[in-house]
Amino acid sequence: MSDVKVNDTKNGSTNDAKWDRRIRRANELASSYPFAAEGLRYYARVATFQKSVYGEIERALANSPRISSDRPLRDELDVFLLLPKFPEFLSVVREIAPGPLAHAAATLALKGSVAWQRAIEDFWYTDSELAGVEDIEQDQSFESAPSSSERALAWIFLQPYAEYLADHREVAIVDGTPSTCPLCGAKPAVATLRTEGDGAKKSLVCMLCAHEWLFRRIYCPACGEEREPQMAFYSAPEIAHVRVDVCDTCHTYLKSIDLTKTGLAVAVVDELATIPLDLWAREHGYEKLQINLLGT
Repeated sequence: MSDVKVNDTKNGSTNDAKWDRRIRRANELASSYPFAAEGLRYYARVATFQKSVYGEIERALANSPRISSDRPLRDELDVFLLLPKFPEFLSVVREIAPGPLAHAAATLALKGSVAWQRAIEDFWYTDSELAGVEDIEQDQSFESAPSSSERALAWIFLQPYAEYLADHREVAIVDGTPSTCPLCGAKPAVATLRTEGDGAKKSLVCMLCAHEWLFRRIYCPACGEEREPQMAFYSAPEIAHVRVDVCDTCHTYLKSIDLTKTGLAVAVVDELATIPLDLWAREHGYEKLQINLLGT
């Protein structure tokens, strides 16, 4: 699979630049980390489609007012805007995704628009857990309720819509440091560390709308553990800017991308590239707080 090309024109919008940076980083890491190259090239293709969806939504809603900060993000769902884009999305996934997800997309494509809408609404309005790749491999359901693989597809499809809504909300003041996204209520996919004084401040990045919010350095987003001896982190010299933050109370882990070590990193992309850290964590009995687009 060849690298996805990005538009480097200076006249591109800020949002185009945001998506292009993710695609470019995926292509760069695919060359640096051969063990993750297939997954990163898959992500680059998905992000290219998501970028186009974001742009279409931006044009369609260009004259809409900013969403009130008092209104929950998931109160908004324009099914009639999104549904016509879903068949193309399924076609893209069938072509480029790993086998289990590609098969799930082909199966869902056969079910028609009623099932597509049900899958989209089920994910958007519920707190459904997302399956890992092993569960998707076993999930061949034709039942009326959306399957775990269909929820995973809906999640990937809805990301650019949720991100658009997050980008076009009034700025809200968040009380405290919540463990789930203060805009849409979804779990964090990854954490970031940025320079602050003599140390670093920690933020969490939402798995759905990509909103980033400040979080406590010593605190488990899964169970609320805050005793320092129960919290630890591990990294590998080969990928020193990424670490695994673990909780020995609930045995959950989340990766942190240390931007103080490389400003070139893009959190959601570098998280995908560091598969050996996932393998290490699982071998040591930790479960990931939130799977990524590769199902890991």
